[in-house]
Amino acid sequence: MGATKVVTDETFEAEVLKNDKPVIVDYWAEWCGPCRMVAPVLEEIATEYADKIAVVKLNIDENPAVSQRYGIMAIPTMNVFSGGQVVKQIVGAKPKSAILRELAEYI
Repeated sequence: MGATKVVTDETFEAEVLKNDKPVIVDYWAEWCGPCRMVAPVLEEIATEYADKIAVVKLNIDENPAVSQRYGIMAIPTMNVFSGGQVVKQIVGAKPKSAILRELAEYI
């Protein structure tokens, strides 16, 4: 993995909720085809906007506590956290241009 970071139920608070920058959390699973399609797009965004926003991945099968806490029912879902709160949710695999439009106010 390159610019995106893997988080777990245990590291979520430190990596996401206490981060000074906005954080995109990509909720995904190994068996999810659309998740695999969106992963390289998020990797590009993580690389291009590293100074403005953090991008992390959370495997919902291995880390059920966080996904349950935020009511993740479908994947891929991306939550944008700012100041420890969810400020935006993006559901489904979207092209890079659409994701960047959704993130415009944070990057």
